[in-house]
Order: sequence, then structure tokens, then C-alpha cells
Amino acid sequence: MKLYNTMTRKKEEFIPIQEGKVGIYVCGPTVYDRIHMGNARPMIVFDTLRRYLTYQGYDVNYVSNFTDVDDKIIHRANEEGVESSVISERYIEEAKKDMAGLNVQEATVHPKATEEIPEMLAMIQTLMDKGYAYEVNGTVYFRTRKFKDYGKLSHKKLDELMSGSRSLKVSGEEEKEDSLDFVLWKPKKKGEPAWASPWGEGRPGWHLECSCMAKKYIGNVIDIHAGGEDLIFPHHENEIAQSEAANGTEFARYWMHNAFLRIDNEKMSKSLGNFFTVREIGERYPLQVIRFFMLSAHYRSPLNFSDELIEAAKNGLERILTGYEKAKAAAERAMQAELREEERENLQRLEALKNKFEEAMDDDLNTADAISVIFEIVRLSNTTVGEASSKAYCDEFLHCIGELCGILGLETEREQELLADEIEALIEERTQARKQKDFSRADAIRNLLLEKGIALEDTREGVKWKRI
Repeated sequence: MKLYNTMTRKKEEFIPIQEGKVGIYVCGPTVYDRIHMGNARPMIVFDTLRRYLTYQGYDVNYVSNFTDVDDKIIHRANEEGVESSVISERYIEEAKKDMAGLNVQEATVHPKATEEIPEMLAMIQTLMDKGYAYEVNGTVYFRTRKFKDYGKLSHKKLDELMSGSRSLKVSGEEEKEDSLDFVLWKPKKKGEPAWASPWGEGRPGWHLECSCMAKKYIGNVIDIHAGGEDLIFPHHENEIAQSEAANGTEFARYWMHNAFLRIDNEKMSKSLGNFFTVREIGERYPLQVIRFFMLSAHYRSPLNFSDELIEAAKNGLERILTGYEKAKAAAERAMQAELREEERENLQRLEALKNKFEEAMDDDLNTADAISVIFEIVRLSNTTVGEASSKAYCDEFLHCIGELCGILGLETEREQELLADEIEALIEERTQARKQKDFSRADAIRNLLLEKGIALEDTREGVKWKRI
């Protein structure tokens, strides 16, 4: 398998550090709100990478964090008059619901930044002992220029970089030895959560969090570090600097980054009114269609989201699912019999197509070409599986389509639709729950209906529903 390594800017043969095992670290969301469509792309892409590596026989340790202490979380907590942990825990649960809807598997470990503070304090102390970090009035900074390879991932030169990136700014900017130095530890401010440290009460810098969680749950050197391309600089660049300075070894062998998602050819932005959460899109389209759409383009290619393209993806997925169901119905009716010569020849064609699927996935996770192969398999199945087919022949197609869709995280078994009376009964239960201020139960019913393909709309005339 070859993967495009952002570090070297070329495809490289994937060779794991330890034979048969793969450690993957994927930067997860900052949990101050429901995840948006931009968050969904890396979740889907690297979940698919994990599934394919598992299919190839690797034991995959997949670590994806939740950033549960951050300025945005604190701001929202202060607005609502609650502890920041209330906000982060609420949106961790919401993220998990959306991830389940997108059929993203639970990570081997979902570490939370606030639970790994001791490891962060230890790394800061190591960096200070080695001369890579210094403290000024309770703020600890990393000496960027001391790390000679700084910029090797983003291919930026230190002297060309602008100081004061928004994500790095703190009070006391003038106290830095160098404008490019970044924060490892921030002193406590009023209304913020804080932890005790040798430099006073405070909280860790964002970049430090991922370095420590990757080290704890995978090791000093990880096989694959992944995330959206917006994280290349400064986040991943700073992770490399502090991790390699502290650990004295390479941080990650392969760096993978997915390209941006655009909405109707515009950058997704709240100011443009084209900012959508996964939950909002899930009210208009089944989330399996969204997953299929995301995988219909190569992960390193910019992806444009529009209703027309989603409708095309919906139709494409429907063709695959209909083909699977046709093969399943034929298998249920077919009789046990010896394979005919024609069937043997077609199964050889099927095996060649399966190899073609693997070749696409081995070529830097080319899911777009892999999906094209599934269409070819479905076409072969539709034209050759029928009343006269043997059960063994039908079963081969059924298994192959199901297996390859499973690698992409596409579910071929559709749930039975709810009857109208069942839907109305659940809506009535939700209405009563809301009257009793049991909003947790009301949300659970709404989510259940969404999972069953039913979208609700609260209107002045009452609750309306439609199948999606």
C-alpha cells in the first residue's frame, strides 16, 4: 500500500513500525458545539483507512481525541453560566451520536485533554530541562528557533513566518524571547478551568495536548498522524517540534491530510450562511448518503458540497443497495447446485474486480476508484445473477458486494421502515416529554427517528414529519 506523505510530498510504500500492527492518531473535534460537515470529512476518510488496514490483517490502534478545554468551550460555558465540563461533555455525546450516524467506528481510545494533564506537565518539564522551553510570569513558551527542523512538515521557512497566529496569541505577547515561540502552558484567568503546575495554576496549550495523548496511547513514534489540511500549520508543525524535542526521536512516519470541503463552491463559513452541522444535513439526507458522497472523491481533492451532487450520490448509493438486494433475493430462492462453466468464468471476473478494488485502495486510499469498481461488480451481478443461478454463485456476489461496501463503511442491510402509526406514537411520546421538560428523552426520540430516516419539523400547527 502506498500513502501520500505530506512530509515528503510524495507517495511512499507503507511499512509499519511493528509488523502486523498500526498506530494511527487522528486529531478530533473541539467540543463546543455539534460537529459540522468539515469535521465529518476526516472522520469518514480515516475511519475508512482504519477499516481497510483491518481488512488487510493489521491490528489497528486508532486514537482520536476530544479537545475538551479551549477558549470556545470556556466562552460558551460563561454564556450559559455553567462549568466548561458541562459544555464539553454535552457535545462529546452529540459528536458520538453523529459519528454513529455516519457509521464511524468508535476509536480504540477517545482521550480527553483534561484527563491527561499529568502527562502534559511531564513533557513541559522535559522540554524545560532540555532548554527548549522557558517560563515568563506563569506562561511557558517553546523556543521555536532552537528546534532546527521547524517547518519541515508545512515546508515554511522560519524567517518568512508571521508571528501572532490567532491560535497562539496570549496576553503578554511581548514577553516572548522570540515572536515565533508558541505556548505550552497558559496561566489561569478568571472564569476559566485551571490545574496546578510548577509554574502556577493554568491550562495546557492546544498543540501540547495532542503530542501527549499520541505518546501515551501509541508511543514515542506513531505510524500515521492524520487530520484536515488546515491542521498542517501551526498545529501539526508544533506537535512535531515539541514531541521530537522532548522524545529525541521521529514523531510520526506518515502524515496524511484531507482537503477542504466547500459548499456550493464557497468556503464553509457562518458569515456566508453556508455553515452546516452534520445534524442539520442529516435532517435532509440519510447520513449514509453523506458518507458515500465524501468517499466519492479522493481525500486529497477539494470536495464541493451541493444539493445536486448529494442527489447524485443518493442515486448512486441506491443503485448499489438495490443490486445487493437483488443478489440477496436471488440467493434466497436459488437451489444448491454445481457451478456452471459460465458461472465459473464470471466468478473469475469477480475476483479480478475485487483485486482492482484493492489496487485502488492501495493507491493512497483512492476510494473514488474503489467505488467505481463496486459499480462494475453490481453491474456484473445484475446481468448474470438470476432465476437459473446456483446458490453458491449468488452467495459469492452477495458476500463480495457486502464486504467491499463494509470496508467503505457503507451498510448494505437496510432497516425496515417504521409504519406511520409507529411514527405518530413516537412523536406523541416526544411531545409529552417536552411538556414535562424531559428534553433528554425528547432529543433521544428525535435522534431515533432520524436514524430510521424520519425528519421532524416543529411548526405552529404541530409536528410534521417526512421520510428522508
